[in-house]
Amino acid sequence: MNALRNLMSAALLAGLVGLSAASSAQSTTPATTTLTARLSGASEVPPTPGSGSGTLQASLDRQTRVLIWSLTITGLSGPPTAAHLHGPAMAGENAGVAVPITVGLKSPDSGSVTLTSAQVDDLMAGKWYVNVHTAANPNGEIRGQVMIGS
Repeated sequence: MNALRNLMSAALLAGLVGLSAASSAQSTTPATTTLTARLSGASEVPPTPGSGSGTLQASLDRQTRVLIWSLTITGLSGPPTAAHLHGPAMAGENAGVAVPITVGLKSPDSGSVTLTSAQVDDLMAGKWYVNVHTAANPNGEIRGQVMIGS
């Protein structure tokens, strides 16, 4: 009987230690995720010709759901007329506008927005893209899928 009690105590202790370790690991996981996208005409759906390119660098605070971004663009056929984050859509798919981006004549442009929980889930799953529109390409001249990483 003592052997059974000792075995149960050991199992309970091991479980508590494991739970404590998991809780500790979770609390040290950074709340901020770095996101990036490389924009090109070849990534548009359908693809567009030209030498335009761009880079989106972003940071998502998963606790507050605040997304902060910086968008750098170059080589477009003309001034940007609009820019958006779209989703949910995987690469090669189109989706509606999730977040409009204020884009001016300067590069880089930057901004921030508070997302919904569903938007955070789609963004973290790689289901958002960014595109930049011009007068010559009103549906989008360059596009890039937003991915986790730097």
